[in-house]
Amino acid sequence: MTIEGLSARSGMNRTDRLQLPAMGVGTWAWGDRLYWGYERRFGRREVEGAYAASLKAGLLFYDTAEIYGQGASEVILGQLERGSGAHLAIASKFMPFPWRLKKGDLLTALRRSLDRLGRESLELYQIHWPLPPLRVETWMEGLAQTVEAGLVRAVGVSNYSLSQMRRAQSALAKHGIALRSNQVLYSLLDRRPEITGLLAECRREDIALIAYSPLAQGLLTGKYGQDNPPPLQRRLRVGRRRLMRAESLAEVMRRIGEGHGVKTASQVALNWVVCKGAIPIPGAKDAVQAEENAGALGWRLTDQDVADLDRLSAVH
Repeated sequence: MTIEGLSARSGMNRTDRLQLPAMGVGTWAWGDRLYWGYERRFGRREVEGAYAASLKAGLLFYDTAEIYGQGASEVILGQLERGSGAHLAIASKFMPFPWRLKKGDLLTALRRSLDRLGRESLELYQIHWPLPPLRVETWMEGLAQTVEAGLVRAVGVSNYSLSQMRRAQSALAKHGIALRSNQVLYSLLDRRPEITGLLAECRREDIALIAYSPLAQGLLTGKYGQDNPPPLQRRLRVGRRRLMRAESLAEVMRRIGEGHGVKTASQVALNWVVCKGAIPIPGAKDAVQAEENAGALGWRLTDQDVADLDRLSAVH
């Protein structure tokens, strides 16, 4: 099955040479947490359950990266794809570490990612961060090489600002290649892509905005509040004000969800991202979370719902 053959249940969102579903699956935790023990209750059996449930729901777009678990996420995802017999749309990412000083380093890293995934090519390959010392244009030349070598179908960036994305787009255009995606932090609690104009630019230029952490690391699931705060380390990172905003939003999301067939707060939060024209890639640690995420598809918030959530989530 080619990427054009992705299940209609996923709700296709088309660019002219690359099709991505309305929602994907983020696999960061499949490498880091499984192999580094951040959550010891989370193991291989849970990952297999999350994958099986996602596949059953028609979710065939998976995002990974070479640095997730030092390649472990890619290895796991490749094993799961082969074991299931499915053909996934897989996106991976290259990390431009400061010691990677040649554009050819990108092609070398891609080949290693392909080896870990057990694949001959990828649907989407992205630059993970716009890190120095090499310029944006240098890495775009490296991405162009991957397309010309037939190793990737489309290329994108991640964590690029509006100006950096424009530079990337211009540099790729010199090779006759389009920039297809920019993966950034985006959720009801992280609306910077709207404020900076990045989301609007992506929509104008037919660049997929892929939203990572669309549930704000669990804050938008309705699970946490002042009476039931997240673990201490996350609580310190989040801050009291942000936690209060999440709690207020959760109450409204639950109310809105009741009007759409008893949808949960997290499903409303994910649907909001879809309504904004972005592609959320929530993580799933087990089958229950995967099924919960999939429940965000197949329906749509009303314009009034979106407007209410916009107003309540705005930072004043």
